Parts: sequence; C-alpha cells; structure tokens
Amino acid sequence: MIDHAIVWLREDFRLTKNRALFYAAKNHKYVSVIYLYKKNSFEDREAQKWLLFNSIKSFSKQLDKLRISLETLACNSYLEAFEKYFIKIKNCSFYWNKVYEPNYLKFDLDIAQILQKNEISYKIFKGNILNEPQEVKKEDGSPLKVFTPFWKRAEKIYLDKEYSAPDKIKVKEKKKILFKDQFNIEGILPKKTWYKKFENYWLISEEEAKKRLKKFIDGNLENYGKSRDIPSELGTSKMSVYLSAGLISAEEIFERCQNTKKGQGYRKYINEIGWREFSYSLINNFPIMIKKNLRKEFDNFPWAQNESHLKAWKKGLTGYPIVDAGMRELYEIGWMHNRVRMITASFLVKHLRIHWMEGEKYFRNTLLDYNLANNICGWQWVAGTGADAAPYFRIFNPILQGEKFDPKGTYVKKWIPELKNVPDKFIHKPWELNQKISNYPAPIVDHNEAREKALMGFQKIKK
Repeated sequence: MIDHAIVWLREDFRLTKNRALFYAAKNHKYVSVIYLYKKNSFEDREAQKWLLFNSIKSFSKQLDKLRISLETLACNSYLEAFEKYFIKIKNCSFYWNKVYEPNYLKFDLDIAQILQKNEISYKIFKGNILNEPQEVKKEDGSPLKVFTPFWKRAEKIYLDKEYSAPDKIKVKEKKKILFKDQFNIEGILPKKTWYKKFENYWLISEEEAKKRLKKFIDGNLENYGKSRDIPSELGTSKMSVYLSAGLISAEEIFERCQNTKKGQGYRKYINEIGWREFSYSLINNFPIMIKKNLRKEFDNFPWAQNESHLKAWKKGLTGYPIVDAGMRELYEIGWMHNRVRMITASFLVKHLRIHWMEGEKYFRNTLLDYNLANNICGWQWVAGTGADAAPYFRIFNPILQGEKFDPKGTYVKKWIPELKNVPDKFIHKPWELNQKISNYPAPIVDHNEAREKALMGFQKIKK
C-alpha cells in the first residue's frame, strides 16, 4: 500500500469537483499538493498572475485545515520538474486533472511515459469541463463546427450522466516535501503595480465563487436573458473569473442552475457554459485555430497595420464612447462586460481592420478571466475567421450599440468621467455637440467610411 499521494495542481483551486484531490485523499494516508510555476507560461498574462497569486493563497488556507500542504515549485518545464524531483520520491503516487489545451494534453502523455518508465503509479482525471472533447461528435465521428447542434448533443450527453455528490476530503496526517527550488508566491505578482486596483473589485476564493453563484441564481438568473446585455446593470454572474482559475467547476454551475426554476434566463445562461464547451472542442479538434485563421480565405484579407490606432483602442481613446468605456473597464478591473467585448472586438477588426490576433494578445494580457479556448474562439467568431462565426457583413455600429444598450450613458459616464456632463442625446456621439469636450478625442475613424472599407476587404476574399 502506497501511503503518500502528490496532487499536481494546475487550474483546480477548489475542493468541490476536484477529482484528483478527492481520489488522493480517499486512497492515501498523506496528501501533498504541488503547484509548478513555469514562468514562460504566464509571459503574456499579467492580470492572471494576480489571480494565480490570490488563488494559491486562498486555496492553501483551505487545504491547511484538511492537513494537506500546498507547496510551490519554480521550474523551467514540467518535464524537468518530474525528472529532477518527483521520480526520486519513494513510495508515492501522482494524480492530476486535465487542462483542455492541446499542449497540456501532450504534457500529460509525456509525463505519463516518464512515470511508467520509472514504475511510478499515477492517474489522470477529468478536468474543469462537462464532457471530454472526444465525447461530442457527429454520428460519423467527425467534430461539430456549428454551436447549436454541438450544444444540443453535449447537453444531452451530460444530462444522461449521474450527478455526483459533493466530495468530502479527509486526510489522516499532514506531510511536507521540501524542495530546494520552492519559492515565495509573492514572486508571481507582476512587477508593475497596476494590478492593485483589482483588490477593490474582486475577492478570490472558492467560498466567494460559490457565494456569487448563489446570489446570481437567486436574484438575477430569471432575468438574465434581458439584463445580460445592459452593461450598467449587475446582470451577469462574473463566474468567468472564477472558472478561469478553477475556483469553481463548470459542472457545479450547470448542476446548480439545472436544479432551479427553468425559464428563458436559465436557458440563455446555460448556453454560455455551452460556448465554453464548444470552444474547447474547437481548439482540440482544430488546433490550427490557436495560431492561424480557421477559415484560410482570411489569410488574404487586407489587414491594416496602424500602431496609433491600436494604441488608441487599447487606451480607450478612439472617440467612440461605448468602445472606450469598455477598454477602460478592462484595464481598471481586469474584466469587461460581454456585450461590450463584442463591440470593442468588432471595432478593432472591422472599423480599424487590425488583425484579430492583436486584440487576442491584448485581452490575454489584461483579462483576469483569460481562457485560451474562449479567447481564441471569441476573437475568431467576431472576425468571421472561425467556426460558426459571425458573417463578414455583421459590423457593429458603436453609436447604435451604445444607444440601444446604454441609452442614458450610465455605463459610459462611469468609465469616462470626461463625458459626465454630456446630455443623453449626445453621449454616444459627443462630436455632434457644438462645444469641444476637454481631454476626450474626436473619432479616429469615420464609422461609415470604416464600414465601407471593411466590406470592400471582405468582398475581395469572397471572390
């Protein structure tokens, strides 16, 4: 009988629905949890460093109450850590949950080979997803590229499974492993201190995630179908931040919603879980999407290279209030309302004709809820380059979008104080005022001209 289990922690900072941790605690006397910090894996994810730091801190406190130690180890690569340290630990088994990105799934196979070669027991468990990507296919075994049939099939597959009861994790004794490369988690935090603003908006823990979910289900779920599009209202759950670090599981969200009163709001909200599942399916069945357009005809699209326009977009200085408010919200709190994400993304790729990968890279760096699958597929959807993408002629009018979803400019005025005294009539087109607004720029492009140029570019590749 092997006494000691090591759980390799990645995106699983929770006790509920943490299959690897539950199995280890159930079958072993001692359990150690190890987080391997690979620096280059967070190279373009500055906001996520803050989320990771706080996730480790809160989860460590949870585990300590259960007599489980959480230790952090710096490494150049996961393979190096296993070969240098873990295979030398005697009388031990290894467990971990999957991360559904092609590179991570490859790591699983490579590390499994190392452990097998050294006759070390291990087990890999389902990660933070409803269904394994290979479970949801067409009848002929090919992947689905359209959301509605995918989600209809995926939902049925999951509902046919039995819901598991909440895991109760108990460990008999605490045991630490001391590695010479252990490091202080303070070293994870970004060098620039802009992230300190996040502390005004977010509490990071599994307890907080569950509390927010309950509050949303009890108070907002029923009206979610309407309120989710109004950026000035607290109509969304913000679960994406907690899902990103695995502070809560997609299964728990789905099951909690499934047990509530059904309605249009419920249906719309559950579909958001479906899009997350669909995105994971796409990047695993079509990994080319991570680096290139899924639709190859867009390789010939006449993208513009304009650093001043890109900089204005990042800083929220395009002259279009709803776009600028969204970009400033993102920088301030590491999150942006979903409706506004679509507007800001469409503005970049269609009004400015800047490649979607520039936007994807910036969101990767600034979003607390960054998720490779969602980010890639979301940007390709807006750009029209991906699967089940928005049609090329769908170009959001930032003026009309603002007037429709923020009619009184409540959201805009919150994030753009320069416009706080602008009348509602002009809040989404302040250039029509007779007076000049201090510190707020004129539009960097004309909407009608930009739209025509985008359509001309799309017509070229269509031919």
